[in-house]
Amino acid sequence: MRVLSGVTNIVVAGLGGQGVLKASDIIAGAAFLAGLDVKKSEVHGMSQRGGSVASDVRFGARVFSPMVSAGEADFLLVLDAGQIEVNRAMLAPRGVLIEPGMLAGRTLRSSKALNVALLGALSRSLDFSEELWTQALRDNLAPKLLELNLQAFDLGRTAAA
Repeated sequence: MRVLSGVTNIVVAGLGGQGVLKASDIIAGAAFLAGLDVKKSEVHGMSQRGGSVASDVRFGARVFSPMVSAGEADFLLVLDAGQIEVNRAMLAPRGVLIEPGMLAGRTLRSSKALNVALLGALSRSLDFSEELWTQALRDNLAPKLLELNLQAFDLGRTAAA
């Protein structure tokens, strides 16, 4: 597990309708539940037409700005492979790319849970307990979607192990 110090910068990127904003809400929720200062920003772009969407999440003991500067993302979580190169400049030199190819050979019950499956992969690199992640999922998802997404989260955690 990666030990984090200072401020952690995460960029979530994808296409409109893929759950970029929901994924960033869940990350922010987990960080907040961990007692950290959290800032989040969103760029919707052409989100209603399947265009690029990105959301920045920053957390730590004290965070002053919600925006991640180019080259400073500790993690770049990309929901659509076509968005990797579009957003690669955000990634820090030692940053970690989390992308759909990490789930190769695994089958999601619903493609709409890809965002949460990739959060499961991300969770392996952050120092938050599974209980915090589960609570953040409960806080941000409708009850009827929870079981499906908990399974997707576990699938992503397993894939990243």
